[in-house]
Amino acid sequence: MKLDITKDNIIYWSQKYDERYGLKNKDREEEIKNILIRQRYLTQENLRDIMYWKSPRIIHYADDNDPSMIKRITQFSFETENERRRIESLLGQKGGLRGVGWPVASTILHFAFPDKYPIMDFRVMRSLLGIKPVYKFEPWESYCEKVRHISKTLGFPIRKVEKALWEFDKEQNLRSNKCECCD
Repeated sequence: MKLDITKDNIIYWSQKYDERYGLKNKDREEEIKNILIRQRYLTQENLRDIMYWKSPRIIHYADDNDPSMIKRITQFSFETENERRRIESLLGQKGGLRGVGWPVASTILHFAFPDKYPIMDFRVMRSLLGIKPVYKFEPWESYCEKVRHISKTLGFPIRKVEKALWEFDKEQNLRSNKCECCD
């Protein structure tokens, strides 16, 4: 089910998200963003932190990456102006970082460029587009453009828009008791 994108809905659903996760989650997000503002690459510890934040079950993959490779790949990603190369350089299946797929790669880019990249999440995509995510460049690029447009049009940060879309989907699935991974 898609969320009706209005200023009131973004405010309402993002506040519900903040009630669910509190300030602890927000503080951790700000910590990671502040590190990447000063340091335009990831260390192995930073990668671990981002993986844990996005999906704790994949944190072990951070240790499968050589620390110098993490730094080199993320420096390249953060420096290039080519959008496709920026995200695809991070992807494990493209020779980037082991354990990094589209959702984690988009999270890395969001923390490095919070005003430019939304986090690719199945809940957010389902609330926005009414579909499950397609993990390829063109759908990701289109998704980024849509979230940026909403953010700019309504005057909210990208993260606030994402939180609202995420929480809306979470609530819809709790109400309907749907299996979140299979519906």
